[in-house]
Amino acid sequence: MIYIKNFRKQLPILYTYFLDTTTMKTLLHIAVFMLVSMAAHAQQPKVEFINPAEWPKPPGYTHVVKVSGGTTIYLSGQVPTDAQGQIVGKNDFDAQVRQVFENLQTALKAAGATFADVVKMNTYVVGLTVERRNRIREIRRNYLNMEQLPASTLVGVEALYDPEVLIEIEAIAVVK
Repeated sequence: MIYIKNFRKQLPILYTYFLDTTTMKTLLHIAVFMLVSMAAHAQQPKVEFINPAEWPKPPGYTHVVKVSGGTTIYLSGQVPTDAQGQIVGKNDFDAQVRQVFENLQTALKAAGATFADVVKMNTYVVGLTVERRNRIREIRRNYLNMEQLPASTLVGVEALYDPEVLIEIEAIAVVK
């Protein structure tokens, strides 16, 4: 209802506007579209890969990844098991690394993400050596965007959950 003053008589007059069904539906659709558009725009992540100028550029990772907006996806540590839960590549480090990255890819896909959305990775390696570090870097080149590498941590550990498992990787991704 809208109140408008009648200036001739100086008396308030009550006007009621009735909108037909088609007009109401149109206005409702416009309102819903505007709300959905605003929500979608607010959810788009902004991701910045930062290597401070004061530090040397690191090989194989980014020092800082800054994310605002979007949806965050946390992946549990992935290990070198197949779809039946059997360990792949027993005593074969390269085979285990490849299987872990395949498992990460499957987990990301299930959440609607890809490796391009990964902003952080933690890697745990039994018997970490320079050679194993280099093998991980070489294999992951087939999966990660080498221009925008995620922030990363590589940790040598004494053991993982099974004596035959040599590597475990967990990841964080951000999507729209």
